Amino acid sequence: MATHRRLLLCLLLLAPTLVSQTVLAAGGSQARKTYIFRVNHRAKPTVFPTHAHWYSSAAFASSDDAPLEPLHVYDTVFHGFSASLTASRADELRRHPAVLAAFEDQVRQLHTTRSPQFMGLRARLGLWSLADYGSDVIVGVLDTGVWPERRSLSDRNLPPVPARWRGGCDAGPTFPASSCNRKLVGARFFSQGHTAHYGAATAAASSSSNGSVEYMSPRDADGHGTHTATTAAGSVSYDASMEGYASGVAKGVAPKARVAVYKVCWKGAGCLDSDILAGFDRAVADGVDVISVSIGGGNGAVSPFYIDPIAIGSYGAVSRGVFVATSAGNEGPAPMSVTNLAPWIATVGAGTIDRSFPAEIVLGDGRRMSGVSLYSGKPLANNTLLSLYYPGRTGGLSASLCMENSIDPSLVAGKIVICDRGSSPRVAKGMVVKEAGGAAMVLANGEANGEGLVGDAHVLPACSVGENEGDLLKAYAANTTNPTATIVFRGTVIGVKPAPLVASFSARGPNGLVPEILKPDFIAPGVNILAAWTGATGPTGLESDPRRTEFNILSGTSMACPHASGAAALLRSAHPGWSPAAIRSALMTTAIVTDNRAGAVGDEAEAGRAATPLDYGAGHVALGKALDPGLVYDVGDDDYVAFMCSIGYEANAIEVITHRPVACPSTASRKPSGSDLNYPSISVVLYGSNQSRTVVRTATNVGAEASATYKARVEMASSGSVSVAVKPEKLVFSPTAQKQSFAVTVAAPSAPPAAAAPVYGHLVWSDGRGHDVRSPLVVTWLQPM
Repeated sequence: MATHRRLLLCLLLLAPTLVSQTVLAAGGSQARKTYIFRVNHRAKPTVFPTHAHWYSSAAFASSDDAPLEPLHVYDTVFHGFSASLTASRADELRRHPAVLAAFEDQVRQLHTTRSPQFMGLRARLGLWSLADYGSDVIVGVLDTGVWPERRSLSDRNLPPVPARWRGGCDAGPTFPASSCNRKLVGARFFSQGHTAHYGAATAAASSSSNGSVEYMSPRDADGHGTHTATTAAGSVSYDASMEGYASGVAKGVAPKARVAVYKVCWKGAGCLDSDILAGFDRAVADGVDVISVSIGGGNGAVSPFYIDPIAIGSYGAVSRGVFVATSAGNEGPAPMSVTNLAPWIATVGAGTIDRSFPAEIVLGDGRRMSGVSLYSGKPLANNTLLSLYYPGRTGGLSASLCMENSIDPSLVAGKIVICDRGSSPRVAKGMVVKEAGGAAMVLANGEANGEGLVGDAHVLPACSVGENEGDLLKAYAANTTNPTATIVFRGTVIGVKPAPLVASFSARGPNGLVPEILKPDFIAPGVNILAAWTGATGPTGLESDPRRTEFNILSGTSMACPHASGAAALLRSAHPGWSPAAIRSALMTTAIVTDNRAGAVGDEAEAGRAATPLDYGAGHVALGKALDPGLVYDVGDDDYVAFMCSIGYEANAIEVITHRPVACPSTASRKPSGSDLNYPSISVVLYGSNQSRTVVRTATNVGAEASATYKARVEMASSGSVSVAVKPEKLVFSPTAQKQSFAVTVAAPSAPPAAAAPVYGHLVWSDGRGHDVRSPLVVTWLQPM
């Protein structure tokens, strides 16, 4: 185990971190940074009516009696404050007897129709019907705000707001308090961390009433927040489309659920930890039932849970019964790229759906190549072939990527230009080509993106192609005397097979912090998703794009996360007594691992490759089954504390997360492991000479029948030399015994070679009456250092 922890420490040291920008103190002598302080709230003297009074008193004043000026005061999911301080003042506060921990503020990034039906939802049937489309549930969305005038936020035919709701509507520039209604029940914004990080000048520009930069209010200047909120819980909107693409009826996963937005992210500036934590704190105090967070560290960055505000804030929410869904990140298909790793949250990867927006490139020699596009302007003239040009052949790396000012207008005027994907936004490359006089663009994937394609609403005729097609296209341009081509746009196609595939960009496991917890938990629709959009910017998000659309089509785990949030809202409505862990368990154990051709779910990044649990976790969400999972694996606060003790956290570090004193038990004869958490997936790590591991799970019967019998079945994709034994092999539930435990022993006869690949499979409990409770099983090896 010591070797195991040393490896994790190395991972932490190697993981990229984001260092907050410093702002000079008033005197100019020392730089200021924003720090977040966790305080023992029980230490507050009774003379102070609130913790805010205590923090602002002489008890926290500096050595020269300067009072503390908090940016945020946290008192729900976290206890403490954030403040902009010099390093010496921060060190002084760290020594305060009531301060348990302190860490620097960091910038995090956003992870950026038909999809409800693809997950198994049907009108007037099943989960939608039984949950009344989620009308009594409130979904909190931490993101870039909201554009309240969209039809997807209409409160038509909705009943009154639940009486338990305690939230409000923060007024600000272009956002009167009347912007909220029975659908959009709350809207707040948190700018203190943003202002402290970037300085007052940026904040002043952001508050400009014309909205050219940002809105110092809950109004969404970016579009991401409006899109995620309405993906989760958008009202029914007829005649919806993005300039003709994906036309039909748009609705969120839980179309009658209420929405409360918490603007913690700012256009072009990311999301500050201190503001994210304030958003969590306020959302739980307001009374949300579900929180959706499409935000992460990026690049597979991992931090211990006790210095990760998303992990800390989400624990405080979950411990109060609030389900939290987060995005897995968009750094796939690289291994160990998944973020948001805490076991109390649902970490959601992205999959494709059975809808596509095809385009064809027709070459001068008659060959046709397949791509995708959301271009909706004037098409290229029929049967007119244009010259094809690849600037990377002579112009170097920046030209091949079509970076700004990198391509020669005299070489691209009137031509179709091939641009390599990477280093700049896909749509920005099209703008570079257009401004240089190019007639059209083909965006070619490289090795990093493989065959994964997403549609973009380009500003000129353009489409994207996979790595193989891109290589063929560039070879044709290089080896043909007069290469020509045209692009034909095919609109919207439904019923695409195979689907789902794991999106190429979707972040993958293993879990870089605690490999005994499989992440992501599952995948949900996250490619080419239609939802409402801001009125402040065009569908490309470029300043130079004058178009305005009511809906937009986006891709990312940011889009997958709100699908899970909406799903959780429906399950919370149908089963109000279920815990967040039970809801997550239902989503995981009923997830599908086969596509619409009855084959194994594949990996979009590599044609023909079957995906594994390290790619999709438990599988793709299937809400038709999640309503009645049969069994769930429940987890409570004490279980999470025991888990944190098992991975080596000290009691004071755990208290930063749990808000209550804890005591880790002394090591027993059988040393606990992270694998012992009652998680719906099973990830076993074998290391050193220890080639056997036993984990225990406890299943709770939530089926309609109090008496039920389940039998175990182990399905291994490639067992190799690994054996898996389940004891007992039968679980018998009765009215007086609704919980049953079992042990899973994984053993290998000898240590494998250093490059041993993980072994995958599933443990399935079946009752013979339609319940197949499926848990992914992953076995990996850690080699001694």
